[in-house]
Amino acid sequence: MTQISTRPPADAPPGPHRWRWAALAVILCAEVMDMLDATVTNIAAPSIRADLGGSYASLQWLGAAYTLTMAIGLITGGRLGDVHGRRRMFLLGAAGFTAASLACALAPSPGLLIGFRAAQGLFGALLLPQGLGLITEMFDESTRAAAFGLFGPVLGLSAVAGPVLAGWLVEADLFGTGWRMIFLINLPLGLAMLAIGPWVLPAGRPAVRTRLDPGGALLAALGSLLVIHPLVQGRELGWPGWTFAMMAAALPVFALFAWYERRVLRSGGDPLVSPELFRNRAFSGGLVFGALFFAAMIGFNLVLGLFVQLGLGHSALGAGLASMSWAVGMALGFGVAQGLARRHGRLSMQVGTLVMIAGTAGAYATAHWSGADVTVWRLVPALAAIGVGASMVMAPFFDIVLAGVRPEQTGSASGSLTAVQQFGGALGIALLGTLFFDALGGRTGRTAFVGALELTLLTELAVMVLIAGLTFLLPRRARPEGPAGH
Repeated sequence: MTQISTRPPADAPPGPHRWRWAALAVILCAEVMDMLDATVTNIAAPSIRADLGGSYASLQWLGAAYTLTMAIGLITGGRLGDVHGRRRMFLLGAAGFTAASLACALAPSPGLLIGFRAAQGLFGALLLPQGLGLITEMFDESTRAAAFGLFGPVLGLSAVAGPVLAGWLVEADLFGTGWRMIFLINLPLGLAMLAIGPWVLPAGRPAVRTRLDPGGALLAALGSLLVIHPLVQGRELGWPGWTFAMMAAALPVFALFAWYERRVLRSGGDPLVSPELFRNRAFSGGLVFGALFFAAMIGFNLVLGLFVQLGLGHSALGAGLASMSWAVGMALGFGVAQGLARRHGRLSMQVGTLVMIAGTAGAYATAHWSGADVTVWRLVPALAAIGVGASMVMAPFFDIVLAGVRPEQTGSASGSLTAVQQFGGALGIALLGTLFFDALGGRTGRTAFVGALELTLLTELAVMVLIAGLTFLLPRRARPEGPAGH
């Protein structure tokens, strides 16, 4: 799921590209495909397990493998576009993503499906980062804001439409494919991008060439894996000592990553993440904020889908429809947030987090007071409120976080924020999924599922309160022309 800043890099050409709107449609198609694939397995997971077998941990890995590998590869994927050309890397990523989707649809076992999901994430990491650079190449100042303005509603609605589409595809069992159609649906989208992209995407390269940082990419990947792997597998294995040892080992690995990046910079190289960015309080706070926000959002999305299907006994379509109130809330919230964000910047995010807190508290109260009698309909108002608040946070977030970043650092900063977003999603799936299954303790009764949902919602509420506090570290509003370091 790629997010963007409306500020062009220093090397953006001044004139608009002739086929810019058709090219924007291709880029948005890639974003939609990513958003759908980030969420569809949350709904289809029980059907996949019923068909292929596997453990509860395998259900978590269906989502975590995708988001984790994408988080690992995003910044390097953006650098490859700088080195070899953004159109070339976009098309290569689209071809690989489409092929990996076909492989997922044909997977005969949960292990292979998880592996192909990881391949999807890696090719997505090559595909998605090119969008920001391509847009800043194609649009001039008079049209760039309009192009970027389409991203928020498209991405937000795609995120919540994914579960509905997944539920319908599983339930419809088109051509006897069952859950496999959630991956086959990517084929016409991918083939359309490959057919149209070479004709409408610009072939130019940035004026400033950069070099890759394979050492930094390897350390970042290792640190991420040391955190996510034990969180997903630990519950299933009874939390052996090596799971805690792996998580503890992540700290020195990330410290080594920070030291290595400073060393690369001092030696005149191009670090994967510029160390100067972390001296910017707004950017550092934004990284923490983004990780927690997307962990809470994506992790709860998984838990909600599992609760509706396994706990309430609804079909995959029913679970998808349960998120419709969330989708409607997000659509309404974007309409409110656009004007509020332009006038008041950070205030939109602060109001949004308060609305999300109210919605999460409402969902907990509904589950607690209803007990075993809880229904999806009773949760609708709370889920709608969460959707409204989430869209108010998402609308201005990336521009505000990048307000004090110098133009030449925008690419590295945008890639870092996007990678943290994906890492947060993988972390949320691991943490909230593990918490939910731990609370179940092997029980299958409806009351047990309601209790597990309550515990998850309390955790979600605590995270949202922390997120609300972190908003005060961010600038009051985006300042496209402002200096760094504020």
